[in-house]
Amino acid sequence: MTTSQLRCEYLQNPEGIDIQKPRLSWRVESDQRGQMQTAYRLLVASSAEKLASDVGDLWDSGRVDSDQTLFVTYAGRPLESRSQCFWKVKTWSADDQNPSWSEPASWSMGLLDEADWTADYIAYKDPAPVYDDPRSLHLPAARQYRKEFPAKKQIERATIYATALGIYELHLNGERVGDAMFAPGWTDYRQRAYYNTYDVTEMVQEGDNAIGAWVAEGWYSGYVGFGLLTGIGTEKTGRSTYGKTPALMAQLEIQYTDGTRDTIGTDDTWKVSADGPIQEADLLMGEAYDARKEFKGWATPGFNDSDWQQAIFAKDNGSFKADFYQFRNPEKPGQGVPKRGAEEEFGFVRPKLESFPGVPVRVTEDISAKKITEREPGTYIFDLGQNFAGVIRLKVKGPAGQRIQIRYAEMLHPDGRMMTENLRKARATDFYTCSGDANGEVYEPRFTFHGFQFVEVSNFPGEATLDTVTGLVVHSDTPMTSTFECSDPMVNQLYSNVLWTQRSNFLDLPTDCPQRDERMGWTGDAQAYVATAAYNADIGAFYTKWLRELMESQRPSGVFPGYAPYPFQHGWDFGTAWADAGVICPWTLWQVYGDTEVIDTCWEPMTKFMQWREQTSIDDLGISHGNPWGDWLAQGAETPLDYVDTVYLAISAKMMSEMAAATGRDQEAAKYQDQFDRTKAAFAEKYLRPDGSVNINTQTAQALALQADLIPEELRDATGQHLAKMLAENGNHMATGFLGTRPLLPVLSASGQHDLATFLLQSREFPSWGYEIRNGATTIWERWDSYTKEDAFGRHNAAMNSFSHYAFGAVCEWMFRTLAGIQSDGPGYKKIIIRPTPPAPGSNSMHDPIDWVRASYDSIRGTIRSDWKLVGDRFHLTVTIPANTTATVYLPTQDASSITEGGNGIDDNSLIQIVGKEGDYTALAVPSGTYEFVCNSGIEPASVSLKTSKPKDNSVNPDSIDLADAKKVVTWDFSSPTDLQKWNEREDLEVVVRDGKTVLIAAGSDSQIATTLSESVSGKLVIELRAVFDKGVTSQFFWAPPNQGFSEGRQSIRRLKSSEQMRSYLYLIKGDGPVQKIRFDPFQTYDEYADKGEMEIESISIYQLAE
Repeated sequence: MTTSQLRCEYLQNPEGIDIQKPRLSWRVESDQRGQMQTAYRLLVASSAEKLASDVGDLWDSGRVDSDQTLFVTYAGRPLESRSQCFWKVKTWSADDQNPSWSEPASWSMGLLDEADWTADYIAYKDPAPVYDDPRSLHLPAARQYRKEFPAKKQIERATIYATALGIYELHLNGERVGDAMFAPGWTDYRQRAYYNTYDVTEMVQEGDNAIGAWVAEGWYSGYVGFGLLTGIGTEKTGRSTYGKTPALMAQLEIQYTDGTRDTIGTDDTWKVSADGPIQEADLLMGEAYDARKEFKGWATPGFNDSDWQQAIFAKDNGSFKADFYQFRNPEKPGQGVPKRGAEEEFGFVRPKLESFPGVPVRVTEDISAKKITEREPGTYIFDLGQNFAGVIRLKVKGPAGQRIQIRYAEMLHPDGRMMTENLRKARATDFYTCSGDANGEVYEPRFTFHGFQFVEVSNFPGEATLDTVTGLVVHSDTPMTSTFECSDPMVNQLYSNVLWTQRSNFLDLPTDCPQRDERMGWTGDAQAYVATAAYNADIGAFYTKWLRELMESQRPSGVFPGYAPYPFQHGWDFGTAWADAGVICPWTLWQVYGDTEVIDTCWEPMTKFMQWREQTSIDDLGISHGNPWGDWLAQGAETPLDYVDTVYLAISAKMMSEMAAATGRDQEAAKYQDQFDRTKAAFAEKYLRPDGSVNINTQTAQALALQADLIPEELRDATGQHLAKMLAENGNHMATGFLGTRPLLPVLSASGQHDLATFLLQSREFPSWGYEIRNGATTIWERWDSYTKEDAFGRHNAAMNSFSHYAFGAVCEWMFRTLAGIQSDGPGYKKIIIRPTPPAPGSNSMHDPIDWVRASYDSIRGTIRSDWKLVGDRFHLTVTIPANTTATVYLPTQDASSITEGGNGIDDNSLIQIVGKEGDYTALAVPSGTYEFVCNSGIEPASVSLKTSKPKDNSVNPDSIDLADAKKVVTWDFSSPTDLQKWNEREDLEVVVRDGKTVLIAAGSDSQIATTLSESVSGKLVIELRAVFDKGVTSQFFWAPPNQGFSEGRQSIRRLKSSEQMRSYLYLIKGDGPVQKIRFDPFQTYDEYADKGEMEIESISIYQLAE
């Protein structure tokens, strides 16, 4: 048995940590079966030499009789700032009483006290007022800082500790330090900033040296999220969110062999460039690089920096006052009015410093261009064949001053144009100006990233080739931990799409999308996907780092917000299922890694959140208040918000009870279990029918109830049957959104409908994963039909149409847990369940049912494999169980006598025991090792071969409705000024008289009007629009119940055609109300028609149809 993969706080050989009692983990591996660790011994030394001599001067644990390999807390001498810690471990097993030591590993301590920092934040002198014009972009240059210094003696060790308010890249003696991008990452800089630690011993030379740094705005003062789009943030610009001027702090410490030390820290003796090559640098907008302005040798000793400015201390830039706009809705109904903006004081604030605990963002892969098209002379479009997040490497040879434009897109229009409408306010464009180097030039952007597959290069000198552009894949470098392959090539492509989407959106934090002006840590997406993420990658360090931001973003009420970090507010504090990420994500990390410290770290904020839930719940049920995202992007009927909230109240309560029990909080465990029990009882009384169905008639409602364990055990199969019936009535098509899709296949499989679950996985018809793939997807889309070959992008608002959005990729959890059958039996994979679940032969009339799967998961304890295949009436399963773990292996047979392993019967195999039967499965207790099982298959051929049919008409835009017996609830006649005054107006709207008739004219890019009804209305409701228009346009209505905002789940869209002039257009309101607010967008914002045409609006009416 060998010991490997030594880790400290999830990381291998981390530099500069600030946890004074770090936790150490390792793996034991063996080719032999049944191997268990019986004891371990840890040595931690202050030098590699002492460790090699088996001297643990910091800690020698001695032999500890234990099978523990995870999170062993350091218990040696107190660790100080800068301490070097070298460690190794040896492990015993029953068969090995003279084990060898592992290979050595190390960690170092960072600066543990503020007094350890002699450096200070520096900046350039920035007297300009804060930018306050949201109508144009403000993109300051990235600055370069430098300092020369001598190293006087023989060097033993050199270390740099660095951070920025902004993002930075270090250089030393002409070489880049490290390979991380966008360091030190995104935090709420008003409270905390991370610093990074670099071992530069090999880079510092005895004699003259020079250190330099690029610094750009990043998240600190650059454009963030949808701030510019929605007119929020500092002066409505969406930038300067945390401050105005980026700042750098770096401290280089040189330790000499004679025991002395020199420190070179940032101060006002450093120089800063005034006009360097990076003329613009913004994460959302892009970068502009002028190679003519490069400073050759700027980070080497002897460079002439006499034209550079003197750096100043960041605090000396002073402070400024500005209006900071947010849309703060009241936390509870009737609790005041929304707040829009307030004057705040901005200036340098030195945040608390902590060592960066996560995974660096890096370039992890190069992608060659697959196709090149010349659109016009000098303009080329490159197809990289894969949607991803990153930048490009551009190779060019051109005259000095040639300015090349580089645009990015995920998709092309049918005519070959770049589809960039979905980028919204993100310019996502880079520029490169040639220096005229006769040998050619290479450009790679430093301080931006894009989500794209296609690259348009304009004003290119000469003839471009496929080698001109190379894609550089950029993401947090979380080690990937899974493989999956099966007999259906489409499902294999789906797995690839999920992986690429995860990589594209794990960029310092789990984001929603990498391309448009958002890229934020949306909590609902994160909680829906976290279990899948943990199968596909080692997310321990990545997610625990983000959880710091989430806990820190908790609102004063106790609610976790819709995204973290939380630079500004847009709407309510609370959004059901999104807020519950504050409980679900810690619970999932505990389940995957067996890490109870994540529970302890998050316990106080989680408790505060549950107190808010307790205070706001009504009769132990959920509420309909808050951000109305709900089952985001569901097809058809909407699942009521209070129902969704009831489910998540139960989910959070149950998880809190389990986490409390795991950490010795017995009273809290009982309290939260009682809350769950009371909610389950209240749920049954309000929603559950005697036949096991839920009286909310959506697929999501049934699936969520099963997921949350709100259905009594004796009714679960009946609920599953009802869900299957609903699917059949919908033509065996899903109608679920972000929240309903994740549990849909798991609950179907668990309630006797596994063939249907697998059928949905393999479907190629809308809506399905296969439908996306059939339409060219290489990632997971935000919408099931973000693009179709028939309608291109015409089905949806281009502004909300991401082609890299991982939420619907949560199905991958089911692919591993159920189809491949790899799951943990309790927290941390100490005990493992292998239970592959093949679909019945003949169950799918449209595609060959999956009849083999090969999957692996590199768990925190070792690699688990499950390879199965159905051959006739025989089932074959090859499994690998890591050393120091055990498994229960379920084989789909009741004929235990047919089971063989390695060609031999198992009766005489002392390692394998039959431990019971469960349904059609026989359960075996199996120790570690690799096994090849064969048995008679108990999977009977399907009695029904599933197929799709035409789904129910979920249209919300009927061509005609008989309004003869309908009741007109309200009408607005825009020939009447009084009626117009009842609506809030936005730009591009005016009342004019045409042909003797007064009409409301809507034109331009963002026309919009909204109104609140004096009383809410319910029933079957129809909106009638009477209008004339001169060119093809799009229009949409949104509606909202009382105390709620407008939601994409409550909208109707019509693409109006020129043949439809002078008629009324009908918009059916989904559901039965109540409706109290209406918003009308005459032109769907950011649509291809945004700047074309106009609409003459005569009237808008609401009708209530007769029952």
